[in-house]
Amino acid sequence: MSYRVNTNLLSMGTLRNLNNNNDLFGNSVTRLSTGLRINSGADDPAGLQISEGFRAQIGALDQALRNNSDATNFAKTAEGALNEVSRLLRDARALAVANGNDATLSPDQKQANQNQLNSILDSIDRISNQTTYGTKRLLDGSAGVKPAVTHASVASLTLGGTLGTSAILSSGDITIGGLATLPVQASFLGSRAIAAANQGAAEALTVGTPGAVTINGVTVNVTTGMTNAQLRDSINQRSTEMGVTAAIVDVGGGNFKFKVTANKFGLVGNALSVSDTGSIIGAAGTNPLAGGVNAGGAGGVAVTITPAGGGPAISSTFTVRGQDDGLTLTDAAGNKMKFIASVAAIAGGTSIGYAYAGAAQFQIGANAGQTTQLAIGSTSNAALGLTGIDITTATGANSAMATIETAITNISATRGTIGNFMRNILDSNNRALSVAKENLTASESAIRDVDIAEEMSMFTKYQILQQAGLSVLAQANQAPQSVLSLLQG
Repeated sequence: MSYRVNTNLLSMGTLRNLNNNNDLFGNSVTRLSTGLRINSGADDPAGLQISEGFRAQIGALDQALRNNSDATNFAKTAEGALNEVSRLLRDARALAVANGNDATLSPDQKQANQNQLNSILDSIDRISNQTTYGTKRLLDGSAGVKPAVTHASVASLTLGGTLGTSAILSSGDITIGGLATLPVQASFLGSRAIAAANQGAAEALTVGTPGAVTINGVTVNVTTGMTNAQLRDSINQRSTEMGVTAAIVDVGGGNFKFKVTANKFGLVGNALSVSDTGSIIGAAGTNPLAGGVNAGGAGGVAVTITPAGGGPAISSTFTVRGQDDGLTLTDAAGNKMKFIASVAAIAGGTSIGYAYAGAAQFQIGANAGQTTQLAIGSTSNAALGLTGIDITTATGANSAMATIETAITNISATRGTIGNFMRNILDSNNRALSVAKENLTASESAIRDVDIAEEMSMFTKYQILQQAGLSVLAQANQAPQSVLSLLQG
């Protein structure tokens, strides 16, 4: 054994072991204070990689559970509104049944029931148009598919969740079966009644002979010096009351004429009657009427959606519903297609728009593609076939009972669809997500979390080794002093 003063190898070895124990003791303190076995990549590189993957998946599952809850609230909002529609329809049917008792009710009593029915129908339309979740409407037919119109003759297009008997689950091109030439089309779509004068009517010129113009029973008096523009404005101020809109039309060559157009299409309930006592608009005592045409004379128009990604096309036949707006077509599912007033012929197979499916789409899983859809069609009066109901006659009341019963069935079917979505999709998915999150969390914990009991044993071990190392280091530092005895001798 060598005896040296300059280099104390025994002390150096003891110090190295003490430093190692200090590092291990420090790591143990970190694990106990954080509760984690892996606090950095150096602790367990492979374990850290696996754990981070689990953590990302757990975070996604947490968000999927929140999405699932949002979807449930979305569906509950729609179903709650439909529950109120069902109640209103039950009341409406009771009114129809009451008016069917023709022998015991006076005309005033029947009209009172009709007024109440009209109020019910207004409420159904209000619920359809105003029920929202956030800013997204739920019951107007826009919650399932969002269409974009690409043809100039189509003013708007609303699609619900189905076309024909098929659900719209894929985005695709929307084509139309084609409209006939304009004269034939007018008999199909309907037109508005028009009264047009043949005489000049420039805006700044005075009307001429004082008198009166009576339109649909409402009279506008014409005074001396009144201009054509003032007469036009006087009529338009009472447009709602008269049911018409007046205009001064430039017919070319510096000539102008009055034109009065019915606000609604067809003739049933929308007739246009003009009485001119002083040749103001037309010849005295005449009714210069170009009659409106009732809609629905030429069958339906086919609308087809062809999926962009391939697959079978789906289609439905759109027909005119009601007489007030002859340019709006609907199908049995409540989808709507509105043309501009001056629509010309459209060839068969013409593309009129594009359907973006899945507007009411929910991400209910932690991974890409784990989505579900809820398509809710329109629940407006037009979609439910409730327009034009008249229960003031026994025949009308009897017809209304069947119509309202069909609407009740359709609303119940929609509520059933929503209920199935909540119970068999969302609730089931919520339970599955909870189990998946629990098991993934357990796996991540087994890799990342520290076993406190085991780590406390290691902590105690390193603590004792640290204390022992310090004591031994002190002894090792005293070893060179033994050389002094040789020097003293």
